[in-house]
Amino acid sequence: MATDHEPRIPVLPTLMTAGNILCGFIAILQIFDGRHLDENLHYHYAILLILAACVFDALDGRVARMSGSESPFGRELDSLADIVSFGAAPALLVHDIVLKELDTPKGLGLLISCVYLVCGAMRLARFNCLAAADVKCSSKSFRGCPIPAAAGVISSLTLMLLWFDSNEREIGNWKYALAGLMVLLSYLMVSSLEYPSFKAVNWRTKRSFHWVLVSIFVIAFTVMNWQWMPSVMFVSYLLYGLARPWVSRKWRREIEIEPEMPDTENVDENAALSGSEDEMDAARLIDAERRGV
Repeated sequence: MATDHEPRIPVLPTLMTAGNILCGFIAILQIFDGRHLDENLHYHYAILLILAACVFDALDGRVARMSGSESPFGRELDSLADIVSFGAAPALLVHDIVLKELDTPKGLGLLISCVYLVCGAMRLARFNCLAAADVKCSSKSFRGCPIPAAAGVISSLTLMLLWFDSNEREIGNWKYALAGLMVLLSYLMVSSLEYPSFKAVNWRTKRSFHWVLVSIFVIAFTVMNWQWMPSVMFVSYLLYGLARPWVSRKWRREIEIEPEMPDTENVDENAALSGSEDEMDAARLIDAERRGV
């Protein structure tokens, strides 16, 4: 007789993921309301809900890692939430506001939305396959642009466009740049380009006084200028991923908030040259600690 093996569900990370998928679903409802009622207010609500889903998505993984409750169930649930909040919702949002007007050749706007959604789904499927196969890509980086970041870029820029429109600032055909951006993001999500994961950031992360002061200023400035500052931050992340291969290791460590690690290669080499058994033992101990042995 077969025995059911029900997965053990971690409560707090699952609640975070549930918040993600609920924000995505309500965002879709707001987009439909904006379509039928012809009110930008509903589009504003949809964008803010997508950005709130980004926050929930960032929290669920950190809560799971801190509590030691990472699981295949959580990974699969997170992907299902992401395809709703960061795939379907942003694609529908941009299609309604911008892409539906792109009809030369016929159906171009709809095609761009569909490509974005499919590429987002493929990126999530690839991530799950690599994780299930226990392929150790770097835990410090994602292969391909993360779909929450892609959704953040699209949603925040759309928010900025709506802000310009409400202030009667003429942007003309510049809004169609979103179409090209969606095509670029579709490619980046399925590319092999590496983006930092910032998984090292947690409640125990420590930085200098000036670094913390600048962070507080940036957060406060973003809250005060919520109509356009989120787009600056998301686009900066997007551009950093493109420029990352040419950034020095020292600057990467500072920007990506990596913990300082001892240069064990130099320690091991110096110990071997000196012929001191104590130094060689110390070097091996440091290396073992770094590898988590």
